[in-house]
Amino acid sequence: MSARVVHFEVPFDDAERALGFYREVFDWQIQPMPEMGYNIVATGPAGDDGMPNEPGYIGGGMMQRLEHVATPVITLAVDDIDATLAEVEAHGGSTVEPKSAVGDMGFAAYFKDSEGNLMGLWQMAG
Repeated sequence: MSARVVHFEVPFDDAERALGFYREVFDWQIQPMPEMGYNIVATGPAGDDGMPNEPGYIGGGMMQRLEHVATPVITLAVDDIDATLAEVEAHGGSTVEPKSAVGDMGFAAYFKDSEGNLMGLWQMAG
């Protein structure tokens, strides 16, 4: 099973402080999505659709720190989240948050690997 790193998430305690920090220090372009409680982060060039358009560039998001998402998260793209979570569990990991829809874009889940690191999964809709 191949899974590319496609996204990252950075949790924060103070939105204004954190968003300002990354805008000012790293020149990240941050688009708030208040209806989702999320902020889309562009760390490089993006197309009209907001998606990265340069090889190797990965965008991300920032959101309020949660109990189960307290540290930065690397997100991997997979074809089937449910099958991947089954493999994770078969190899000593655990599901933290099962597959859930993200609007009509796709599905997300969180898991802990065999070392206790929190990671994310992404499955495109369709």
